[in-house]
Amino acid sequence: MSGALTTDHPAWQTIDNRTLARAVRTASGIWALSYDKGGLHVACAQGTEDVKPALLTTDPSRLPAAAPAGLRQGLSLLGATQRLANPWLWDAITTAILRQVVRAEQARKLYRTWCRIHGTTVDGLHGALAIAPTASDVLGLADEQFADVGAKFHRTALQAAAALYERQHIEWERLDAGDLVAALTRIPRIGPWTAAAAAADFTGDFSLYPHDDLAVRTWAAQIAPAYPWPGKKDKSFGPMWTGWAGTDRTALHTLTLSTLTWGSHARADLEDPCGT
Repeated sequence: MSGALTTDHPAWQTIDNRTLARAVRTASGIWALSYDKGGLHVACAQGTEDVKPALLTTDPSRLPAAAPAGLRQGLSLLGATQRLANPWLWDAITTAILRQVVRAEQARKLYRTWCRIHGTTVDGLHGALAIAPTASDVLGLADEQFADVGAKFHRTALQAAAALYERQHIEWERLDAGDLVAALTRIPRIGPWTAAAAAADFTGDFSLYPHDDLAVRTWAAQIAPAYPWPGKKDKSFGPMWTGWAGTDRTALHTLTLSTLTWGSHARADLEDPCGT
């Protein structure tokens, strides 16, 4: 494959003929996005067009030379990849919280249900698309409304995050990636993993993503099966992964995000084995 869209965020949905679609909120409004062989198509569905969502490109030539050859070769086949840096910090926080404890596929279903039931729905080129409820909306939900969509476990974290977001989001949005992680860990029930995942989604900087995440480990092992990867309970994976990049944050970003991109396409192929 030469060139690929990173679809790690659960908002991306596959439409007929493998077109991808998603809605996002920027500072000026809600946008309906679709991505196909012609690239990214954006349309303002609500609000104004002042702040437009944009894609960030990751170049495989920046993969760390110290990484296993099989891993580098597999990732290089992707070509230059593109990812939408989430323009709405609250959605990035919401997404990371809803990933707590549950498996990846369950988290995707939970996120989409959460958006459909409690969020805002707009019309896209390929049908209705939903975005997450605002922090203010979350604070107005009754306890049973969390339980009704399967988010009972996540209720207190979402409520605590929403309350602080309402007061501090302007300050948070101005922080660099590392400082944003530190700020988010001050939210009750938000640990380093959740904070790092949210900050990476919002800033587009995956040098700070939780590198020993199960998704990273799983896809890396599938890309380079001959490499002697550490076992599931072996804590050496994270230091090994970051060690290959050394102090080069761009190399670490490229290695991590490219692996997640490879995995998002591998998952799509498994879900659609006929390639339709």
